Amino acid sequence: MKQAYSILTALFMYTSSFAQHNANKDVLTREAFVTSNGHKVVYHLYVTDTIVNYTGKKAKAIAINGTITAPTLHFTEGDTAEIHVHNQMHMETSIHWHGLILPNEQDGVPYLTTAPVKGHSTHIFRFPIVQHGTYWYHSHTMLQEQSGMYGAIVIHKKETGTLPEEVVLLSDWTNENPNQVERSLHYATDWYAIKKKATQNYLQAIKENKLGVKITNEWKRMLAMDVSDVYYDALFTNGKINEERKEYKAVDKVRLRIINGSSSTYFWVQFAGGKMSVVANDGAEVEPVEVDRFIVGVSETYDVIITIPAEGSYELLATAEDRTRSTSLWLGSGIKHAAGAMPRLKYFEGMKMMNDMMNMDGTMNDMGMNMSLQQMDMNTVMYPEIVDSNKNIVTLNYAMLKAPQKTTLPERPVRELKFELTGNMTRYVWTLDKKTISESDKILIKQGENIRIILTNNSMMRHPMHLHGHFFRTLNGQGEYSPLKTVLDIMPMETDTIEFHASEKYGDWYFHCHILYHMMSGMGRIFTYENTPPNPQLPDPQKALRKVYRDDRRFFLGAQIGLESNGSDGEIMYSNTRWMFQNEWRLGLTEAKGFENEFHVGRLLGRNQWLMPYIGFDWRYRSHSEAEKNLFGQVSTKDKRGVICFGFQYVLPMLVRADARIDTDGRLRLQLGREDIPVSSRLRFNFMVNSDKEYMTGFRYIATKYISLSTHYDSDMGIGGGITITY
Repeated sequence: MKQAYSILTALFMYTSSFAQHNANKDVLTREAFVTSNGHKVVYHLYVTDTIVNYTGKKAKAIAINGTITAPTLHFTEGDTAEIHVHNQMHMETSIHWHGLILPNEQDGVPYLTTAPVKGHSTHIFRFPIVQHGTYWYHSHTMLQEQSGMYGAIVIHKKETGTLPEEVVLLSDWTNENPNQVERSLHYATDWYAIKKKATQNYLQAIKENKLGVKITNEWKRMLAMDVSDVYYDALFTNGKINEERKEYKAVDKVRLRIINGSSSTYFWVQFAGGKMSVVANDGAEVEPVEVDRFIVGVSETYDVIITIPAEGSYELLATAEDRTRSTSLWLGSGIKHAAGAMPRLKYFEGMKMMNDMMNMDGTMNDMGMNMSLQQMDMNTVMYPEIVDSNKNIVTLNYAMLKAPQKTTLPERPVRELKFELTGNMTRYVWTLDKKTISESDKILIKQGENIRIILTNNSMMRHPMHLHGHFFRTLNGQGEYSPLKTVLDIMPMETDTIEFHASEKYGDWYFHCHILYHMMSGMGRIFTYENTPPNPQLPDPQKALRKVYRDDRRFFLGAQIGLESNGSDGEIMYSNTRWMFQNEWRLGLTEAKGFENEFHVGRLLGRNQWLMPYIGFDWRYRSHSEAEKNLFGQVSTKDKRGVICFGFQYVLPMLVRADARIDTDGRLRLQLGREDIPVSSRLRFNFMVNSDKEYMTGFRYIATKYISLSTHYDSDMGIGGGITITY
């Protein structure tokens, strides 16, 4: 035995030494980051997982060549790019070249256009550079982008520019595991609203004299006003909260290449030194337009020219749309001139506006405003700097963008497509025409035809819709000079029209919302060219497509578990876009208190998924003395039951969940309840009552995302106190 142990120990030490040797070898033998030979530019990108500490807390991340953000790739129009992606992680990865016009198999969407880069392997991308402008690259695998896998691409014109320039890559960072962020969103966590101090609770409504607004909001079955979904621990400019460029002096002009490389944050951009001249959007040039501020949608890029007005350091301030955090680039040296923090949003004003636009059936009503092109920002009612001020703030919108050359499409047949952007904030399901990517057929297009797309946003969230591999015209009233874009931010209740020429020869091209968590829930479509030849990178196309579809079919686990002095009660849920498994229980501490367990399998139906028919079973026992009758006059079996049940759950006004069922003994039960009435920022009230004459009421105080202090009274289990675990 001792000999065997010695052999195993020696083998382990040899294996460890070999692995370490190879790890060191990987680092020591890395190729040069960039080399060039004529017009061929070769990059080597090494992808590794790492640990970072930006806010005093360690977190897992993904770095490229050891940095977050990834290194900027520079090309000149007319170059040929050769990019070696070395995946040194155990998991697979990918890189999409956002906004670039390239062959389909080089686009970088794993299993759709390109083979994934498997762990400890290398994938080589080769494509011609046929454009100039500001672009970026990022992982298109699961949630890796949120973990730091993104970088800038700058493609220069053949003629050299005269202005100095800076890349301004904006991004968001969470210390939380992105998989936990995504899972929590599917169960309508209000932890992020608590962190933002934006729960819009009843106590706050009373203090602000908005109780009627709050009641109307919940009567129409809406959650609190949500400007952005996720609470972020930091926002970055080029990987730093504050970035400085001290070399600039008075009257210097600087071209800023601004990229929103965030996963889900919109950024307001303003400059302390005065107006900014917008000269390009999504890499395509536009006629210069001077503005005081503009919002950069997720994945959009803007080129602006600023002038340093005098001696000193001037702040380019990028503030999250929810105004919880900001990040800065300081230009120049000396006395600092701040751009001025954006004031806190007036959430209840936004809630009132949302109430006016929401119908009782969950559909939206634009009240005849015919909104488009960011020209009528509904959120303006929440902006104190506008509603409480007489300032004349020039804010960029799409109608102000004009291409410097004609962008008309070739004279070809035009095919018109219409999409409605739809979603369910409560369950975090985002769709086009109420269908996810996996629930929709590919959209066949022919090479040479013109495709016109009319997009109507019938949700209360804005959506940055991105088309891979093509520029599209944004029809904004500029006629032949409509601007070219690859991303269109569509505000709530807007209708916008874009059109593009199907200029590629083959392939599948993704069209999706670029908010990462919206895309992963299925908000998109796939355009595919007719007669596309087999893709050699995907030898089994059906298997590959199933992996693409798997993203929006995943199930997520959620739970609420009470551990109190009178026993335990709770609910575990396992659900995806359309299906839900529920298990509810009550477990007493004595035989007299007994136990109850109900299990349901249900299908979520309807636009807002308020209705869920289900089948399940109900098994319970507690000692009892005499039979009771339920409210329907039937003998109640609430103390001893073992039945299969058929029923449905439905969300009523005030977000009350109704549950009606009949069991295999022919007994009916009607139940009403709600778990999350926001009394204050952290205090929640809950209740339940049913036709078996059972009832429950209680409170919980949210201490952390997962732990609450709780107390409740149950008609069968009595009163108790303890903790509730929410997952």
